[in-house]
Amino acid sequence: MKFSRRISQLKPYPFVEISRIIAQKKSEGVEVVTFGIGDPDIPTPKPIVDQLIKASNNPSNHRYPETDGLPAVRKAIAQWYKNRFGIDHLDPEGEVLPLIGAKEGIGHVAFCFIDPGDIALVPNPAYPVYEVGTMFAGGESYAMPLLEKNQWLADISHIPSDIARKAKVMWVNYPNNPTSAVADKEHYMELIAFAKEYDIAILHDAAYSEVVYDGYKALSFMELPGAKEVGIEFHSLSKCFNMTGWRFGSAVGNSDMINALFQIKSNLDSGIPQAIQEMAIEAMTGDQRYIDDNNITYTRRRDKVVAALKRLGLTCSPPKAALYIWARVPDGYSSRTFTAQLLEDTNIVVTPGSSYGSYGEGYIRLSLTTPDEMIDKGIERLDQWHIPPPPES
Repeated sequence: MKFSRRISQLKPYPFVEISRIIAQKKSEGVEVVTFGIGDPDIPTPKPIVDQLIKASNNPSNHRYPETDGLPAVRKAIAQWYKNRFGIDHLDPEGEVLPLIGAKEGIGHVAFCFIDPGDIALVPNPAYPVYEVGTMFAGGESYAMPLLEKNQWLADISHIPSDIARKAKVMWVNYPNNPTSAVADKEHYMELIAFAKEYDIAILHDAAYSEVVYDGYKALSFMELPGAKEVGIEFHSLSKCFNMTGWRFGSAVGNSDMINALFQIKSNLDSGIPQAIQEMAIEAMTGDQRYIDDNNITYTRRRDKVVAALKRLGLTCSPPKAALYIWARVPDGYSSRTFTAQLLEDTNIVVTPGSSYGSYGEGYIRLSLTTPDEMIDKGIERLDQWHIPPPPES
């Protein structure tokens, strides 16, 4: 049996490996504290689930949905963007597309732009699907280093002009996974000017815009003048309303790009189940206080975890947004050796920064989507742990 070359090119998806480790430990009777996967432990709000139950009993929702979703759900997405970001120029008929979770759209969109040999500008470290989608489409990823000295913002002045001329897309993600960094208007305007100069499509992943701390308010890329000329933005209800399991996201922006993504999707999927679309409408048009409630919980957890890591001697800063703490590992350790040592000694799971790309080496990522009682157990273990000397290289 012969498989495609792309299968051999795939690296193990980091969260699959984390799940395997956790399952193995549990089978051995070990209680694992995991800070690995960014999957909210807080339940989906009851009124949203109630709407799903109600919609599930409607026979019209038992049939194939349309790829571009119910007109009402597109209107709800556009209205949510207006209410949240003050954006009143999104046309639900041509500039809004529901997705089966943001990950699905992120994976599919490469096929809209990338032909074999084309280049995608991809941040590093980054969510792995940007690079994987590019590879599936036959393209090549050019790494844009995200460095601590640059506040984890890509320095586009270092992109060679010959690479920029060949590039078809640029991936951008703020608030950022895995670093939790944020971007300001000045950075976005710099990206828009670059995209116009080189005729590059900007693909902005804004999945973490609603997870914020200390009064910070994240921007939408679509707020910026000229953004809709050069790009689209992906969003998701997963982190806003604890709906990771229901799979609902969206893409908004440039109508030609939205139409291209629609064409790809209409050939590859059958849309979002309509009962889930009605659930999503309830989330976007209903009470938004659930977002604030989530952030109160995440702020409490953030402060506890950052304090514990600092007591341990690790370097990290409290993030302004997103679900993650990005911490530097001690000298002499790699991301993976430190992660392995921590797991061996304390049965705590974190994600090595190198899982997100070569420039993530030297860091670990901790997710705040762990129940409070498990966070407290993890902190207790960290406080009792003495980091051993690094292994011989």
